[in-house]
Amino acid sequence: MSLFEELEGLGVNVSEGMNRLGGNESLYTRLLGTFTKTIGNYEISADFAPEECEALVEKAHAIKGTAGNLSITPIYSAYTAITDLLRAGKPEEARAALVEILPVQKQIIECIEKSMQ
Repeated sequence: MSLFEELEGLGVNVSEGMNRLGGNESLYTRLLGTFTKTIGNYEISADFAPEECEALVEKAHAIKGTAGNLSITPIYSAYTAITDLLRAGKPEEARAALVEILPVQKQIIECIEKSMQ
């Protein structure tokens, strides 16, 4: 199974993401690698403290933006909700959404990293 097929199976809308890039498969693949670095740089742990919410909004927003540009839909949708919940001062709801997406996020990242080796 190809990288794109695996990602589609995980809910990523590869064709939409590639359309944004003029159908450039090579560029899309390279940007997927950049996405994994974004996740690493802006990683949010589910055991965050409520006083960290302001800083976490920036991290969640960065992840959301990158995921949205590449049509990594499950992550984009989850981090949109997480960003909104953090901004609304609802850290427990944001934590619940984060706990729900982290296993999916891990699968997507592992899929991308496996193909980059």
